[in-house]
Order: sequence, then C-alpha cells, then structure tokens
Amino acid sequence: MGTIPLALTLTLVLLAVLGFITPSVWSLNPDDPNVCSHWESYAVTVQESYAHPFDQVYYTRCTDILNWFKCTRHRISYKTAYRRGVRTMYRRRSQCCPGYFERGDMCVPLCSEECTHGRCVSPDTCQCEPGWGGLDCSSGCQSDFWGPHCSNRCQCQNGGKCNPITGACVCTDGYQGWRCEEPCEPGYYGKACHLTCQCLNGATCHHQTGECICSLGYSGAFCAERCPSGSHGQQCEQSCSCQNGGTCHHISGECSCPAGWTGSVCAQPCQVGKYGINCSKDCSCLNGGLCDHVAGQCQCTAGYSGRRCQEECPAGWYGPQCSLRCDCRNGAKCYHINGACLCDTGFKGPQCQERFCPPGLYGLICDKYCPCNASNTVSCHPLSGECTCTAGWAGLYCNETCPPGYHGDGCRLPCSCSHGADCHGVTGACVCAPGYMGDDCSSLCPSGLYGPSCSFTCSCHNHAPCSPIDGSCSCREGWQGVDCSTLCSSGSWGLGCNQSCLCANGAACDPMDGVCTCSPGWRGEHCLLPCPDGMYGLECRGRCDCSHGDGCDHVTGFCRCLAGWTGIRCDSVCPQGLWGPNCSVTCSCQNRGSCSPEDGTCVCTPGYRGTSCKRICSPGFYGHRCSQSCPQCVHSPGSCHHVTGHCDCLSGFYGSLCNQVCFSGSYGKGCSEICLCTNNGTCNHIDGSCQCFPGWIGEDCSHSTYVSLCLSLSLSLSLSLSLCRSLSLCCPLGFYGRDCTEVCRCQNGGNCDHKTGQCSCLTGFIGTSCEQKCPPGTFGHGCQQLCDCMNNATCDYVTGTCYCSIGYKGIRCDQGEENRHTTHLLVSAQGQRCRARGKATMFFSAILLQVHLMLQESSQNIFVCPL
Repeated sequence: MGTIPLALTLTLVLLAVLGFITPSVWSLNPDDPNVCSHWESYAVTVQESYAHPFDQVYYTRCTDILNWFKCTRHRISYKTAYRRGVRTMYRRRSQCCPGYFERGDMCVPLCSEECTHGRCVSPDTCQCEPGWGGLDCSSGCQSDFWGPHCSNRCQCQNGGKCNPITGACVCTDGYQGWRCEEPCEPGYYGKACHLTCQCLNGATCHHQTGECICSLGYSGAFCAERCPSGSHGQQCEQSCSCQNGGTCHHISGECSCPAGWTGSVCAQPCQVGKYGINCSKDCSCLNGGLCDHVAGQCQCTAGYSGRRCQEECPAGWYGPQCSLRCDCRNGAKCYHINGACLCDTGFKGPQCQERFCPPGLYGLICDKYCPCNASNTVSCHPLSGECTCTAGWAGLYCNETCPPGYHGDGCRLPCSCSHGADCHGVTGACVCAPGYMGDDCSSLCPSGLYGPSCSFTCSCHNHAPCSPIDGSCSCREGWQGVDCSTLCSSGSWGLGCNQSCLCANGAACDPMDGVCTCSPGWRGEHCLLPCPDGMYGLECRGRCDCSHGDGCDHVTGFCRCLAGWTGIRCDSVCPQGLWGPNCSVTCSCQNRGSCSPEDGTCVCTPGYRGTSCKRICSPGFYGHRCSQSCPQCVHSPGSCHHVTGHCDCLSGFYGSLCNQVCFSGSYGKGCSEICLCTNNGTCNHIDGSCQCFPGWIGEDCSHSTYVSLCLSLSLSLSLSLSLCRSLSLCCPLGFYGRDCTEVCRCQNGGNCDHKTGQCSCLTGFIGTSCEQKCPPGTFGHGCQQLCDCMNNATCDYVTGTCYCSIGYKGIRCDQGEENRHTTHLLVSAQGQRCRARGKATMFFSAILLQVHLMLQESSQNIFVCPL
C-alpha cells in the first residue's frame, strides 16, 4: 500500500526538477551549429519508507514474587519509518560542442593557447592580426613576410623592409617607389628621398649619401668652386699647359691667351704691327715709334711721347720716353730729342746759365737794377728785368704766396689734391680733410679708422662700417644701437630693425633677413604647417618609430599608442589590470579574471564566466571558460564544484563520484564525524544516529532496557536486601540530583540526566525543557533539518513529512492531486511509537513502585531507573 504513493511521488519530483532545470539548460541557442546535446544523469533526494526495528517489551507470568509473578520480556518488532534516499535521474542537456565554451547564449571556440595578437575562430585555431603569425599569433612576421599569419611575401627591392601589418615598403636611404625599385629623383637623396641635394653648377648628387658628383671644371664638397688656375677637367685633375700667363678653360682646358700672345699654348708673340688679344689690333705709332705686342702701347723714339708718339716732348723734357729733364736755365728751351739748350737773349753757356749783365742789373747796357724780392727770386732777366720766383712764390716781384690750388715755381703748377684738400705752396704736398688720406687725398680712411689723418679707431661692432669722417656707425641688418652691439628685439628684423617677423608657433626670426627658424614639429615659410605624418622634431627630420602606434606627436616624437599598448615605442603590452589607449582604463574583471589589453574583454579564471567574470559556471560545467563537463556525481546535492570539478558529496558519502558510503564508524559530511554508538549499536552514515542492538537504548545505546535489581528468586529476602544496599543505582524516572530530590522539568517525553537534570529532547522538540516544537519549516532531531514542502504545505516537526493543502499531493506536495495515504501512514506510525513508549513507561513505573515499597523500611537511599 505504501509503494504506489512513493513511486508516484518520485515521478512528480522528477517532473518538477526537470521543469525547474529546463530553462537554464535551454538558455543556449539551439540553432547555433556549435551547440551539442546529450543525456546526463543527476541525483535527487527523496523520502522513502522502510521497516525500522525496535525493542518491544511485554509481560509474561512467572514465579517472581517480587514482581507479583509478572516478568518482563523483550522482542524485536518493526515499524514503518521514513528516511531520505538518493535516486539517479536522467535529463537531456544542451552544451557547447567539444572545443567550444559558453558565452551568453552562444558557444564560442576555445583555443588552448591564448591568441596573443588575433582571435580564436575555431577550436585551437587562431586568426592572426596582420603582422603576426604562429599558432597563438605571438610571433612577429619575419622580415620578408607580412599580413595575417605572415602569409604574404614582401616585394621590396634594394634592401627595403616591409611593414609587417600593411606590407608597405620602408625603403633604405636613396630609394623610393612602392617596391623601393626607383632611386631618388635628381636633386634629392637620403631617407625617403626627402633631403634636397646641395650641389651647384649642374652637379648631381649620389641618391643614397648626397655626395656631390661635380661636372667638368668644378670641385669642392658642393661643386661650388671652379678648378683652380692651372687645372681643368673632371675633379680638376688635369694640368693646364698654357704659357705667358695664358689661362685654360676649367672644363675643356683650351688656352685663352693674354694680349700680345697667340698659339695653342700662348707661346708666340704677335707679329710686328699687331697687338692685343688674339693679335687682332693694328699698331698706329708715328714718328718711328714701335708698337708693344701686348697692349699696343707705342714705344716712342727719343724726343717723342703720346699714345701714338705724335707729340714732341713737353717743355723741360727730352730723350727716350721724354724721361730726361732739361738742364737749361734762365728760360732757355732744350731740343726735345737730345736736350741741347736754346738760350734766350741775355744768356749764354751750355745750360744758358751765364748772364750778360752782372747780378742785380739788367738792360741792354746793364744799367738797371732788378726789382725782384731777392729772398724769393731765382733770377732777374738780364734784358727785361722780369723776376723768376722760387717755388711757392708768385707776383711781379715774387712777393706773393701761391693762390689756393697752385704750387711750385711761379705757382704755375695746379694742386693734385682731391676732396677739397689744400696743398703746400712749395712742395705741393696735400693736407687732407678728415676722413681722407693718400698723396692726393683721394683715398678714404682704411676700415676701422676715421678722423683727421685717419688717426682714430672706430668702435662699431658686428662688422658695421663707420663713417671715415666722424666715426658714426652704420649698422647692418639685424643690429641696432650706437655701436651696433644690440640685436633686433624679438619680433623685428632688417635694416634699422624696422621689419616685423611673421613666424608662428614659437619660431625664431633671423634678425638680419627675417627668415623663420621653425621650432620642433613645424615647417613652412612661416612655420604654419605641422610635420607630415610619420615625421617629427627639428626641421621634421625625425622619423616616428612606433611599433603599435597611430603615428607620433609632431613636436616631441612621442608615440600615440594603439589600444592595448604602452611604452616609448608602443612595444609593451598593457600591464595586468589595465587596457585601452595608453593602458589608461582599469579592468573590471572580477574573481581574478584578466582582461584583453585592446578592448578590455575579460578572460575568466577557471570556474567563472560572463562579461565581468561575475557568474560561476552553469550547473554541470567547470574549469577554464566553463568548457569541461562535470563527472557523474551520484550522491551530490547538485553538480560538481565550478572551479575544480570535484563532486560535493552529501552527508554519508565520499569518493570522487560520491558513490561510496562512509566506512564503518564514521558518518556526516566528508565522513569526518566519528560514530559514538556503543554496545554493538550501528550508526546512520548520514546523520550518525545510532540503531541500537536489542536490549539497549539511548542516543549512543549506552543504557540497558532492563532494570538491574540484583534480586533473584534463588536468594532469600535478607540476602537480597544486603546485596541491594551495596549498590549505587541511578535516580528513578522523573528525578535527579543529590539524593534524587530534584524533580525533572522535561516536557513532551524528554529524558533528563539523573545527575544534572539536563533535558534530552525527543525528535521534533527543542528548548531547555523541551517545551517547544520545531519552528515552521524545520523538523527532526534538534530541529536542524529544513522542510522541503511546496504549495503552502505544512511540515511534520518530527519526521519532516509534508501535509499537503487541498488539491496537491506528492512527497513535497508538488503534484496536483491529493495524496492521503502517506499522511495516514505517518500518523499511524507516530501513534504506534507513542503508544509503545507509554506502555514501556508504565511497565517500568510499576516495577519501581514495587521495589520502592519493598525497600521502604531501609534507611539506605537506593533507586534504579530504566533511562
């Protein structure tokens, strides 16, 4: 009669469990091709009935006169009891196929090695980012390969390297083009062909080093210098063969002859009658003069001068080139060819030095006195009396100094001084004005000198010239101040510092010509343009060197790292716990999960899942990414531990699959408790409760069910009393303490300790006096077990049996039909237990009363109790 309700109850429990579990099992998308399904077993706890043995006391007639001829007998009887059991059930579970793990409602592939620079696209298969290869995408591409999985071969030529991500060629110095196949265009060289050649005069530069390759006739680092005199050709290595001052062409080496010379090496003078460059001019000399073959200058015969020898020697000169001074005196003229003197009237002698008249007299008969100032007169004409003055004097009588601008004999010679300078009347020496010097005052003071006779030193700085007259400074561009020692103030430039600078972004302006010197990171005429992408620094000469960056700062060159990278060259992965651009975002992963340095995606530690690793693995799974299925745990409240996969065994079981009952002498969780049952009693492997051997009772089976009166029918009354007086028996039922004078306060059938009076409550009661039933929702010994009833059912505080509300049935009242059988059965069993306990109590009470009456006369305090 009890079997049918139990099976029905188990069926309903199974349906309820499946209905409770199904939503979580079906949370995966069944259309996902990576979702697989299988049947799995699981354990459920049920209540089941069994026959429980107990010691039944009954009475028979006997010859024991002390017990009114009534003897106590014992026999083993059985009653229906309930206990928790474990049943193995089966259910269909959806889970990720091998090689995949659960993420949300999808199954994503699992790679045993984390894809460092890529993503997992199928089990243990990484799809690498461009520039990375290897099974786990942790190896950078070799120098000759690029792209995803480094599958593309570089096409760069002339030593160029390709970008491992894009395959773009990074050319060596001096080459350009998609494949670095072309040298730099003429006029450019160096890295990326960005440098401009500095070569001059049609020279070309080497496309790699920038070294100038000079054209014929030029030399020097920049080919700025013509071949020095005497050399020509490539690198000026050939020597010229030109003579007589001829110069050779710096390219062809052809001789250019000076005037008066001809021939391939200028070794032949011009023929007679010709002169000048290439002997192309005709001579025009007169009076027998010869023509110089170089300049065409006439070499006159004695007595002639002039460019064409057309003039006789001037008065007072004669001979070759009119270079001899006549020695004729007293106004005599000399012959221009040989210098012979032609004396005036009144004079005679080879030089006409002799007067016809005595000194101081003149006239036809020498009868007149000369009127000349004797100290300033050379001579007095002997015929006319005309005075011939000494140098520096003039006038009719030689009594006047030379007028301004003239000097010499008779002040007839004009001064040759320039710039308004005066000259000495006798010598004609010039007296220069301030700022001038030289014999004729035609030269300005040398640089650095000024003033009268150029005797003062200029104080101008920075190569500024000073006025030779007063020493005032004329500042060059970019300088100012009295002595030109002060640079133009910031923001101005040019002559007089009158121009305003137009430089931007902190650029400096040249104070002389206003040219902008850009600060690092800027370029252009006015420094308005930042460096082009990939370049930085002064004159934008620096090239960005970033491994995983989005370019660099055009001023400092600091790399702008991509998400997940840090370091000066963006070559270091974010440290643990950080991610994002420059590793500036803190990971939000919990339970010691790590996050992707690029996008912060959490990589959970074993046993956890979800976007933040907050959730433990779904029931039935454990380990890394919850990808491992739990073993078939037999006696377990649920699936395995979500981290380790170990089964969590119910009390009373152990083993890797919880399929082994605790060994004898132990019980409880992990079989860690020691059984306390004595006298051959056996303990329950789940809760440790003792099942006593017949003849023993108590929690640990330590109390006998028989009263030891030490009396027997074979002994006389006097002998029995003497023996009993020597015994020390326990207090009678209901008493405790010294002399058993204290009354027990235990209620609801609780037993009290005969020494301390402490109550040992029956199953279903608690409290110091066992006065309280188990609170609602609990039952059993010490009210330590939780009820499992549903649908507002009440729970028996002793056995935990569910009393269903109207309309429900089943062990847990989870089925929609009333089940009365179990309730009646439990009530019947409970009543039987109570009745049995009552009979035993009455029986022992009768025995105690009889013994008490028999020993009442004695002064000894002797009691026995059945415990």
